[in-house]
Amino acid sequence: MTAPARTRSSAELIQAEEPVLAHNYHPLPVVVSRAEGTWVEDVEGRRYLDMLAGYSALNFGHRNPVLIEAAHRQLDRLTLTSRAFHNDQLAEFAESLAELTGLDMVLPMNTGAEAVESAVKVARKWAYEVKGVPAGRATIVVAAGNFHGRTTTIVSFSTDETARAGFGPFTPGFRIVPYNDLAALQAAVDETTAAVLIEPIQGEAGVVIPDEGYLTGVRELTRRAGCLFIADEIQSGLGRTGRTLAVEHEGVLPDVLLLGKALGGGIVPVSAVVARREVLGVLRPGEHGSTFGGNPLAAAVGSAVVGLLKTGDFQLRAAELGVVLRDGLTALVGKGVVGFRSRGLWAGVDVDPVIGTGREISERLMAEGILVKDTHGSTIRLAPPLTITEEELRSALGALEKVLAA
Repeated sequence: MTAPARTRSSAELIQAEEPVLAHNYHPLPVVVSRAEGTWVEDVEGRRYLDMLAGYSALNFGHRNPVLIEAAHRQLDRLTLTSRAFHNDQLAEFAESLAELTGLDMVLPMNTGAEAVESAVKVARKWAYEVKGVPAGRATIVVAAGNFHGRTTTIVSFSTDETARAGFGPFTPGFRIVPYNDLAALQAAVDETTAAVLIEPIQGEAGVVIPDEGYLTGVRELTRRAGCLFIADEIQSGLGRTGRTLAVEHEGVLPDVLLLGKALGGGIVPVSAVVARREVLGVLRPGEHGSTFGGNPLAAAVGSAVVGLLKTGDFQLRAAELGVVLRDGLTALVGKGVVGFRSRGLWAGVDVDPVIGTGREISERLMAEGILVKDTHGSTIRLAPPLTITEEELRSALGALEKVLAA
């Protein structure tokens, strides 16, 4: 009888990755093999509280039973048709997502970067066909410190040299202005401007929250200038900040919304461009597409995600526990934390550099059974699943306090 294959240890698996995986990430040295709710387990059986939630892709927790059931049900029927044919899940997904966001039309895609690329194309086409910008002259205004993905076009308007260096020549047609600066934005917008593309809260930059009135100002400015307001809510949207969308904190409705990450429920990659009919209506058959965009499995999971959000329970939970998170971090200011920014269950925490880099703090928290990830310098991000309990959240804050004191 053949002996069962031995499960390799975390150290062996990490070592095995080194020669065969491209080094585009620098993960923490934990090898996850199982997960449920807010907890993950490594191959040795050690459990960790997940305070990152896949950069908000796991807003509803690992293996959410409602979403898993929807996926299983669809897996037994139909997974892929491509958009060469209709499928029986797509209409419900598009209708429910449009209703949830208050917009008219949906362009289903797969990844967040794909949604951003799609929005760039649509905005340019709208500028030529609707606004009347001369061919080839459309511009899009973006904010410094942005993170919209890592495709060639997207890094063309990044200010992160790590993302840009060595990948030129870059795509023209973008103007970069400081974030949270309405005067600079107004100076950059002219008759060639197709759109202003911003994150309502800049996630990768360290959960940077603009001043109150900034989003309202962007909305008013773009309306006066006759250009589109595109809000990238791929990280900030779908309950993370205590509202369905981060723009709702200022009662603003953009012309175009970009959604992803949590839209796939942590099961499949799902993204979408959701917009006014006048905007997405410029697309005609053959001008844009995606083999997997809008596939039946993705649509079934996406519809189930929208169903969870329609209850309002996750938004309320993020708002209420967001107060616990904010108060806990406030208590740590001056005790190793030099500053933080939070909204709902999302925070960027600036640690005193004397104590350690963001990477070092993340590694020390990992040793305490808490998983977070650093961003720039000594900043770490906290973004737990919205299913986290108050006890679990306080436990994570206690671990952070312990690490900072040590």
